[in-house]
Amino acid sequence: MKRIFFAAALAAFLTGASAFAQQPAGSPEGGISSEMLAQISKGYEGTAADKAIKNALAANSIAALAVNADNAPMIDTHFSHRVRTKGITDQKSSGRCWMFTGLNVLRAKVIDKYDLPGLEFSQNYLYFYDQLEKANLFLQGVIDTKGLPYEDRTVDWLFRNPLGDGGQFTGVSNLIMKYGLVPSNAMPETYQSNNTSQMQTLIKTKLREDGLDLRKAYEEGYAKIAKRPKKDVEKLMKELDGQLQAMKVQQLSEVYRMLVICLGEPPVEFEWVRCNTKDEIVSRKTYTPKSFYDEFIGEDLENNYIMIMNDPCREYGKVYEIAYDRHVYDGHNWLYINLPIERIKEMAIASIKDNVAMYFSCDVRKFLDIKKGVNDVANLDYDSLMGVNFGMDKKQRVQTYASGSTHAMTLIAVDVCPETGKPVKWMVENSWGPASGHKGCLIMTDEWFNEYMFRLVVEKKYVPADIMEMLNQTPVQLPAWDPMFSPEE
Repeated sequence: MKRIFFAAALAAFLTGASAFAQQPAGSPEGGISSEMLAQISKGYEGTAADKAIKNALAANSIAALAVNADNAPMIDTHFSHRVRTKGITDQKSSGRCWMFTGLNVLRAKVIDKYDLPGLEFSQNYLYFYDQLEKANLFLQGVIDTKGLPYEDRTVDWLFRNPLGDGGQFTGVSNLIMKYGLVPSNAMPETYQSNNTSQMQTLIKTKLREDGLDLRKAYEEGYAKIAKRPKKDVEKLMKELDGQLQAMKVQQLSEVYRMLVICLGEPPVEFEWVRCNTKDEIVSRKTYTPKSFYDEFIGEDLENNYIMIMNDPCREYGKVYEIAYDRHVYDGHNWLYINLPIERIKEMAIASIKDNVAMYFSCDVRKFLDIKKGVNDVANLDYDSLMGVNFGMDKKQRVQTYASGSTHAMTLIAVDVCPETGKPVKWMVENSWGPASGHKGCLIMTDEWFNEYMFRLVVEKKYVPADIMEMLNQTPVQLPAWDPMFSPEE
């Protein structure tokens, strides 16, 4: 019975698809006729209220006029539980929020543990190696897919995305474990690290050219090998692979040159003076990036944390892995557990109560009042302004590309209602500078959190046993181009 139904459904679909494909250009079927236009135009009635809104929108932004006056008072800024942090960072005109967030999580720990007056790790240092590793990831991806046509989805995706600023916590952990850390004064920001678009454009252009050269070298080499006796093919293919790897090394040396010119050369060693909150010198030592990391962090960032996600489009309680979603070729793909939002909140609250900040990402611009620094679904009333209903839920917004994770920040506070034990609001430390939002932070109502929060990275000690057990699953592999997994910027 099921086979008959499926066959009938397939036939109906194919018939409809065929009819659509055969519809001639300019056909009146499905177009807007004069009669249809007359009916459609009744959507605007031209009432006094309609004219007032139209006049107002002619000279003002939609967001400004959609402000809900009933929600104007500033939200209560008290929080029952807050992680001890110092200082606000600023990513400027770059897409490095994921890096700033990951480093802010770590610096909060170090500041508290060592009684520091403040600390900022060098984002520029880690960014240098991020860009170099991403360049290698692209070029090696081109080599790995060398025999596939340009029309192949993976090949197409690679050339569309050779390099970028964006990323997520896996990049932070892989890069730090491989290259270590340095304080900001050991490799300060440059104009190009703060304003990355022009550098990015040039390096991406060069990488695309390099990718074409690699594919051309393979095609020419393979054409010659195909004419040789079969007994020689295996040896000659290994030699060709070696030639491609040598080409890649030369190409990466040019990328390295461009990065040094734009960002500076990463330090091999440096001196750092550690002071306490009383401005007393505690130590003065020479470090390498790895020894600095070992002394002040020392934990296994790749294995001590898990990423959890609230993706209502996919089954909860399952582990997912994203192909090519990593920063380092020899690192790890992005791996996450999909969970209901309430389970995520439990772990977040436990971490905050223990004074441990977390990597957090969301669709930050939705219903954001940047002047007050508040994310609240009641901030803006688009329905009343436009006279239409915007009724999609979280799942529907994700399915239709209307929402998704866009920005990473550091989750540092929660306000728990003493009567119910439920969270009322949350606060994140942002990387848009101290003048942005509420003293450099954003406050989020719990309702907004439900609708627009997507990812959280939590230390394993705050993860319940039943969730840890889920990591024993074989991950479901998802393609790199899945809409839910655009890099956070």
